[in-house]
Amino acid sequence: MMAIVSSSGDLLALLTFLICLLHHCSAGYDVESVVGSGNLLSASLKLVNGTTTFGPDVKRLDLTASLETDNRLHVRITDADHTRWEVPEDIMPRSTSVSKDALFQSLGMDNATLPSSATISRVSSDLKFSIHSNPFRFTVSRHSTGDILFDTSATLVFKDRYLEVTTALPAGRASLYGLGEHTKRTFRLQPNDTFTLWNEDLERSDLLDLNLYGSHPFYMDVRSGGNAHGVLLLNSNGMDIVYGGSYITYKVIGGVLDFYFFAGPSPLAVVDQYTQFIGRPAPMPYWSFGFHQCRYGYKTVADLEEVVAGYTKAKIPLEGIWSDIDYMDGGQDFTLDPINFPANRLRPFVDRLHSNGQKYVVIIDPEIKRQATPNEDFFLKRNGTNVVGRVWPGEVYFPDFINPRAAEYWAHKISEFRRTIPVDGLWCDMNEPSNFGAWQPLNALDDPPYHINNSGTHRPLNNQTVPVSTVHYNNVSEYDAHNLFGLYEARATHAALLKDTARRPFVLSRSTFPGAGRYAAHWTGDNSARWDELANSINTMLSFGIFGIPMVGADLCGFRGNTTQELCSRWIQLGAFYPFARAHTERTTERRELYVWESTARSARKAFGTRYRLLPYIYTLMYEAHTTGAPIVRPLFFSYPQDADTYGVDKQFLLGRGVLVSPVLQPGATTVDAYFPAGRWFSLYDHSYPLTVATRTGKRVTLQAPVDSASVHLAGGNILPLQQPGLTTSAARQGEFHLLVALAENGTASGELFLDDGESTEMGGVGGNWTLVRFSCDTAMESKGIFATTVSSHVVHNSYTPSGTSVIGSVVFMGLQSPAKGFTIYVNNVEVKAARTKSLTSGAFSVSGLSLAIGKEFQIKVVMSH
Repeated sequence: MMAIVSSSGDLLALLTFLICLLHHCSAGYDVESVVGSGNLLSASLKLVNGTTTFGPDVKRLDLTASLETDNRLHVRITDADHTRWEVPEDIMPRSTSVSKDALFQSLGMDNATLPSSATISRVSSDLKFSIHSNPFRFTVSRHSTGDILFDTSATLVFKDRYLEVTTALPAGRASLYGLGEHTKRTFRLQPNDTFTLWNEDLERSDLLDLNLYGSHPFYMDVRSGGNAHGVLLLNSNGMDIVYGGSYITYKVIGGVLDFYFFAGPSPLAVVDQYTQFIGRPAPMPYWSFGFHQCRYGYKTVADLEEVVAGYTKAKIPLEGIWSDIDYMDGGQDFTLDPINFPANRLRPFVDRLHSNGQKYVVIIDPEIKRQATPNEDFFLKRNGTNVVGRVWPGEVYFPDFINPRAAEYWAHKISEFRRTIPVDGLWCDMNEPSNFGAWQPLNALDDPPYHINNSGTHRPLNNQTVPVSTVHYNNVSEYDAHNLFGLYEARATHAALLKDTARRPFVLSRSTFPGAGRYAAHWTGDNSARWDELANSINTMLSFGIFGIPMVGADLCGFRGNTTQELCSRWIQLGAFYPFARAHTERTTERRELYVWESTARSARKAFGTRYRLLPYIYTLMYEAHTTGAPIVRPLFFSYPQDADTYGVDKQFLLGRGVLVSPVLQPGATTVDAYFPAGRWFSLYDHSYPLTVATRTGKRVTLQAPVDSASVHLAGGNILPLQQPGLTTSAARQGEFHLLVALAENGTASGELFLDDGESTEMGGVGGNWTLVRFSCDTAMESKGIFATTVSSHVVHNSYTPSGTSVIGSVVFMGLQSPAKGFTIYVNNVEVKAARTKSLTSGAFSVSGLSLAIGKEFQIKVVMSH
């Protein structure tokens, strides 16, 4: 529907006006005409108060607003007379907005002028868009609550290379998350902070509040009461986003204002809707969830062999060994050092890894040595010639991954290299793109009128990268496409591996943009061995889950600087629960593989023993992420959105919906101050009697902090599928499954298990070989003093052949009524006397000796008399 609404302002409108005054704003637009039909509205805007700061204003603007789905609203503002740069549809497929003229024509009208304002909404959507005049502003609100989600001030600035818009926020009611990539002390955004988005190879990624390798102009807003919504500004140009607590101001140096609003209302629903738009996260191969070891400084094949042997001897899981640039001949991609990494020595080593169920991954950088470039023309240009940069090989050219021929060349080189060394994955580094050389300004693009706060000191856009006056394929400027470089490379690398292996690719990318999760995992870059870096890694990990890149982790024990045994042990205990778990160190640091110190070896055996037991659960979370966007690691408010005390928790996190990790993040700590939302919580390690939080908002609990493990708890109401640990993921997959049933106070629980071969290109697709089983548990009183707790399985899909032979061997129940006078076990309504039972601790009870095929539905019933 479309309706006229009053133009009278409300309290938020007054607030935005006051903000405008504080910012000395004067520019603005009036609405000339508005026309709408159904879920679509278009308006013409004319400049009324121009300014000369940052250049002349665009005099006429077009606005379109459309409810593209019930949960997604699109609002786009652009120059009415000139085409402007926008994120290309080949990298971000989306609906093309209907132009104002086309809309007029479809309605059989030449024009439409409305004296006040207009609204679009529909009964099935909770979102409502309203345009107000004059002066122009727009609001986005929620039907069900009347809450205003986005309310722009009357000042809109739209120049060739400077765009500015401000929206008001309800003071004290909005908790914001997102807007990265930055190193932050907290996960929840703090007022009076500026978020600069410009992909940068920062020399010191341990410094706080500076722009890093990726740009994600997306935030989630969680309001009091638990309703959440998301806001994306789809724009690849550099920008500063100022968060003032009661307002957000966007200051963008190009492109268009292209906003997408996602209704939620739950945090999980927001991420579902967001990733439905930007693209679902790519399925990661099963092996990638194992533990990986790397070092910048493994100088020979013998070094690699020694490390693999060290892990085997220490009985610490090792899934893959990685090579940094040490393996290359002079730092050149797709080459081998003929002395230290000759093919006749490296290939047999990789073959032995594969025979042991282990993997090999190497780094690649997005440049080709100038003297080694092919006689083809697909490189970045400046002033008509190839841009000459300086990176590890010396003088280099940069492939232009926007050019299809560059992607073809990349695929050919990857395939050619894999014929020599069959690597299992590729690690895309330096792809901001990074450059060691210095550049002088060539034209006005190199020195825009507004200087974003690059690197915290307003450094030039050309700092540590290629100049922004560089030209890409189809005359696209680096000024516009800089933040997309890593995404284009990740896409080309993913496609190359997919074509060459016909298996699920594994790509790790440093530089990211919305949609990068469709192709790659991410690590948090060159961190340092410091306690604050350990804690801050949680914030970045949680942010990337919101950004649609769930496979994320930080270098365990830190990349730069020497660590201590205590710090490294605590980092292992946390890092074992990163979705992507890898240790990686700089060549100048002391060696610190996890087996070097006995204290770290103990932590590694326990922490990664737990991780490998949890692999079926973690891999099922990957399936959920791939199909719904749900992060693998989540903040507490994702499961408890109505508990406002969870909004600021960022020293703990959830693995899935119910595994709560409370790591030690300070030196010398013997306890951890942990927050537990309302409900039952069980220790994952010893299945101890539940900690029951009966209050509505949860409570803080002081936990003991053993030196060899983090505190890990399971929320009542969850069923976890587990397996016995192994030294590789393939070894762990050979054993039988176990179910860990944590009963809620009402005696119920649920969970699921996804199975496939771990490497097929599709994950859960139509016609694929996969199995999905859902488990449920209920407790009922059969007669006075007799209670029956029943676990049932429901096979949703079953086409993965091993699911017929894979069995559940035991079930552990936590939270049963205790003590019991006696019990009887039934499987599929038949009493089983041979099943072994054991009371583990108060309220915990195990049933073993079972052999229940995963692919067949079953029912396990425990009848207990009290």
